[in-house]
Amino acid sequence: MRAVDLQGFERDLRALRAEAVSRLGEADLAHLKKLERWGRWCTALGTATAWLFPNPLSMLLLSTGSTARWTIVAHHVLHKGLDRIDGVPERLTSKGFARGWRRFVDWFEWLEPEAWSHEHNVLHHAYTNELADPDLVEHNLEALRVSTLPRVVKWALLALSASTWKVTYYAPNTLQVLQRRRRRTPGDGRTQRDDARGPETMLEAFDVRTKDGREVWRTMLPYALGRFVVLPALFLPLGPFAALSVLINTLGAEWLTNLHTFAIVVPNHAGDDLQRFEGPAPNRAEWFVRQVRGSVNFRTGGDVNDFLHGFLNYQIEHHLFPDLPPRQVQLLQPRVKALCEKYGVPYRQESVFRRLAQVIGIATGSRSMAREALDEVQAEPAAQRATG
Repeated sequence: MRAVDLQGFERDLRALRAEAVSRLGEADLAHLKKLERWGRWCTALGTATAWLFPNPLSMLLLSTGSTARWTIVAHHVLHKGLDRIDGVPERLTSKGFARGWRRFVDWFEWLEPEAWSHEHNVLHHAYTNELADPDLVEHNLEALRVSTLPRVVKWALLALSASTWKVTYYAPNTLQVLQRRRRRTPGDGRTQRDDARGPETMLEAFDVRTKDGREVWRTMLPYALGRFVVLPALFLPLGPFAALSVLINTLGAEWLTNLHTFAIVVPNHAGDDLQRFEGPAPNRAEWFVRQVRGSVNFRTGGDVNDFLHGFLNYQIEHHLFPDLPPRQVQLLQPRVKALCEKYGVPYRQESVFRRLAQVIGIATGSRSMAREALDEVQAEPAAQRATG
């Protein structure tokens, strides 16, 4: 791989971002509201049909609505994607979204918004594919990777994890990360990097004997009760079969949304063609290169396709410019790809199914992340740049 003009790459990326920021406006707000309506309609139609009988259509609609609420609306709003737009309603700003009682309206989920914002927006984006990244798949699944279990058993365990991962991994893990941040005090020697990992296990996150464990239950129980007790109970006037149908459909939707989000979230930074980094980037220019070398896009183009991918199919552009709304990353994608080709920075883009195969390989130990030193992506000498 030829040496990369890091300064030139950074300069051109910053120019792209400045151009995108300059055109932020009503079209971006209207676009996100449209995507939000699509998700809301999925939820409404799924709920409206859930009482009739247990059926996959209701499950699929409810699942799609939940996925869109997280990966499209919450994701981009909490990244401050709309904060610069004049006239944006407070509920779609990073300071107003899902705050206090609005959590039950804006983003009713297993995850606590503040915890997810710190775990994802701060740590994952700052330390992508480093050990300080709490979402480093290869490290998180190390026990499964090195296990001597038969491969078919590993596949089954991974499928079980994917079916329940929001409640068994993501929600408690993000709260543990937030709790570590709260425990940091000036002078204790700990830094932001220490928030990602600690001595406690995932099982300890649910320990009701501890203050932190009780917080996990207080955060997650409202969703469990609201989704699987209160909602079915509302249909009891239509008869017990109607209420039972709602319960079965919501449980099925929960299973589907776990699988859906696992498929479009976890492969973003996992594969033997993506790089794992051993330490911090020495400068911003190299940090930009890392975001490309450690990320992968799925198939892009068209609001329907992008909606079904939760707009996580623009992972490279999102990691380069995390505070831009969905419409802008759509516009930037071909230009970012062209820049990467110009500067010789590998730009990965494959179908979500191919990337899932990579995740299975990483999880079961048949594949490993690339670990070559980043010195092969070095600044081109100034004299060489001058002579072309």
